[in-house]
Amino acid sequence: MAATTETLTAERILEATEEVLRRHGPAKATVVDVARALGVSHGSVYRHFRTKAALREAVTKRWLDRTSLRLAGIVTGDGTPEERLRSWLAALFEAKRHKAGDDPELFATYSVLADENGTAVGEHIADLTAQLTRIIEAGAGSGAFRVSDPAAAARAVFQATGRFHDPCYAREWQRPGVEEEFRAVVDLLVRGLS
Repeated sequence: MAATTETLTAERILEATEEVLRRHGPAKATVVDVARALGVSHGSVYRHFRTKAALREAVTKRWLDRTSLRLAGIVTGDGTPEERLRSWLAALFEAKRHKAGDDPELFATYSVLADENGTAVGEHIADLTAQLTRIIEAGAGSGAFRVSDPAAAARAVFQATGRFHDPCYAREWQRPGVEEEFRAVVDLLVRGLS
C-alpha cells in the first residue's frame, strides 16, 4: 500500500467511498476497495467506521444531507411563505431530478443504499418535513395559510408531492409535461393551505 501524507478523516473516507460505489456499484464495493483507493489498510477505515454497514449508512446520510442543506436556505430565506413553499418544493424536485438524470448509475446505487438504511432515510424525511413545517408555521402566523396544525399540513404536503421527489418515481421525472403536472399539484396545495 502506498503511504499517504494526508490525514485520514471520515470525510476523506466518505469521498473515497462515493468514488468506489460509482465504479463498482453497491453489490461489489468493499471496504478493502475504499482502503485501496485511499492508500491505507482496511483497518484504518474500520477505525472511523466500525462496520461496512456503518460506512454505507454514513455515505447515504451524507448524500441525503446535501439536499437538506440546500433546502434549509429557502426555509429562512426571503419571500412570502407561499413563495418559499413553492421554491422549496421546486428545489426538492429539481435536486432529486438532477441526481437521477445527471448520474443515473450513482443514483441507482444510492437508491439501493437508501433502501438498506432506513434510519438515514427516516431522519432525512423528518428533517424535510420539519423544514416544511417551519414554512407553513410562518404562513399560519402571517395569515397567508389557514391551518391549525402546521406539522400535519407539512406531512400532507410532503406526501402529496411524493411523485416529484420519491426515488421510486425517478423514471417519470424526465417525461414531457412533468413540470406542468408539478406546478398543478403545487397550485392545488397552496390553494388548499390558503
